Amino acid sequence: MSARGDRDRPPQAAARRRKRPQPPIYNGVFNSYEDKNNDFVCPICFDMIEEAHMTKCGHTFCFKCITRSLEESNRCPKCNFVIEKTDQIFPNFLLNELILKHRQRLEEKKIKLDVQSTHGLSELQEVLQDNTSWELEDVNLMLEVLKNKKRLLEADSMAAQNQILKEFLDQVKIVKQEQLDQLTRQIGLIEEDMKRVEEIIASHKSIYSHSISEYNSQINSTDAVVPSTSNEQKLQSLDKQLVSKDNPQQAFNSSKSGNKQVWLNSTLAARRKRLHQHFDDLQECYFNIRQSHLVQNDGDPDLLAQFTDSLNKFTRFTSVRPLATLNYASDIYNGSSIVSSIEFDRDCEFFAIAGVTKKIKVFEYGTVIQDAVDIHYPVNEMVCNSKISCICWSTYHKGMLASSDYEGTVTLWDAFNGTKTRLFQEHEKRCWSVDFNKMDPKLIASGSDDAKVKLWSTNMEHSVTCLEAKANVCCVKFNPTQTYLLAFGSADHCVHYYDLRYTKQAMQVFKGHKKAVSYCKFVNSEEIVSASTDSQLKLWTVSKPHCVRTFRGHINEKNFVGLAATEDYIGCGSENNSLYVYYKGLSKQLLTFKFDTVRSVLDKDKKEEDANEFVSAVTWRTGSNVLVAANSQGTIKVLELV
Repeated sequence: MSARGDRDRPPQAAARRRKRPQPPIYNGVFNSYEDKNNDFVCPICFDMIEEAHMTKCGHTFCFKCITRSLEESNRCPKCNFVIEKTDQIFPNFLLNELILKHRQRLEEKKIKLDVQSTHGLSELQEVLQDNTSWELEDVNLMLEVLKNKKRLLEADSMAAQNQILKEFLDQVKIVKQEQLDQLTRQIGLIEEDMKRVEEIIASHKSIYSHSISEYNSQINSTDAVVPSTSNEQKLQSLDKQLVSKDNPQQAFNSSKSGNKQVWLNSTLAARRKRLHQHFDDLQECYFNIRQSHLVQNDGDPDLLAQFTDSLNKFTRFTSVRPLATLNYASDIYNGSSIVSSIEFDRDCEFFAIAGVTKKIKVFEYGTVIQDAVDIHYPVNEMVCNSKISCICWSTYHKGMLASSDYEGTVTLWDAFNGTKTRLFQEHEKRCWSVDFNKMDPKLIASGSDDAKVKLWSTNMEHSVTCLEAKANVCCVKFNPTQTYLLAFGSADHCVHYYDLRYTKQAMQVFKGHKKAVSYCKFVNSEEIVSASTDSQLKLWTVSKPHCVRTFRGHINEKNFVGLAATEDYIGCGSENNSLYVYYKGLSKQLLTFKFDTVRSVLDKDKKEEDANEFVSAVTWRTGSNVLVAANSQGTIKVLELV
């Protein structure tokens, strides 16, 4: 088109056609952050440095910025170095010269681009305004060229839009295809597991039918000796035995008694309710377990058995039942009776309660459960010199008990005689936690606000060694199966895991909490659960620094609310005066128990919302589904999961 037009047009028009002005070029970086060389930017105002001055620590700022900053604080804004006087800043002449040259180069570049832009516009204006030599054919040709150029630009723009749209659709297709492949794999796993469960159900039916047939044949073989009425009684007795077992499949296959079906329906109804309440969590747990070794073991039955075990443990309990109620404070006028620690002894026959009333009370568990009275008296009572923060029983010596208090003292007690056997007084501030080593009965650990973890021996007067922490130590706990492994939580929001044979550096530092770690407990030898005032519990594996699971639901923003763990379940307090129970395989709470609001004589006129009561201590009774919890009013509840 253009070649044909040049041949047909006059020479002047062709020359003007070749000299058409080019559009101005802009780089779009003037007065932007990219235009300011990062080496010349002031760290305070983030603009190009003016009157560069250097501090004694070697950092450079604008003179106005650094003088204004030093008026408010005597520290370097960059490295926090202490600068006592303003005369400790010096002019940076070399940097001033470099900045000046950089400014000149920018100005020259800007002027050059402005000239090019202005020249191109003026040339175009001259061509358009010079209408003396323009003919109608030249104008039509110019319009046609502009239209063609417009069409080309529009086509380019449309091509770019379509290309972007195509790339977007390709990406969406990839993502959805991955989701489809994942769903296909998951459906395959579900179908495979359904077939396996159906086979198990059929096998159980066959075994149960065979057992019933054998039992009936044995009954019939004794008809000559035993009357028929006795046979019926034996069948009823068998039915009752089957009902008493926690085996829904056997109960389902029996049509001899309506009681079994009633029991089965009620049990399944309760479990279905929990299943639907926590369906999303259970679904996530199922696929996490079943897909954890998908590449290596596509049909590993142990993975299904693992999830079945988790599902059974999660749906096993439906409520919390109180077995007994005790009171920590004996004085009804005592306004503060917070229970800070509850612990069972090694045989779970006795449990001790301690708190801010400076008393340790020891109760016999069997007596408390059996007595149907409102007031329970302790087997023994020990009085301390200060408020008690933590207690712990020895796992080797039957009556040995350790306590830590607000004065920083660690005390060893003979709990049955009520006497002190040894005092450790090396902590400089309040001691929050104390723990016996389960493998070495002589070894004790304590953590304090003086940012130290001290190790003690029951047969030595002074500490064996000391771990220096960077912040207040709130809790300390030995590994239940390893002598030299110890974990402690502190105000630096972390849980530190140490090998006591190499105390220079922690084996692991578990980071994830947003506030101070108030408790850490071992679920087993490989897993730790920690509590923090960020209203979260976190589960950790000792071999990995990352959090395995976070538990949310309870409220904990300022108080020590108690934490206890067994192999499968975790109990913790809450600042809404409730106890929360979690199953370690799922992140939402399993059960809750609300304490009644109790008023002392002096506080009886307070409103319910002004109570500010919280659950302050929790412990499990080892090997059972019983736990003991207490709140800030000194009310202690012995509770059972049912």
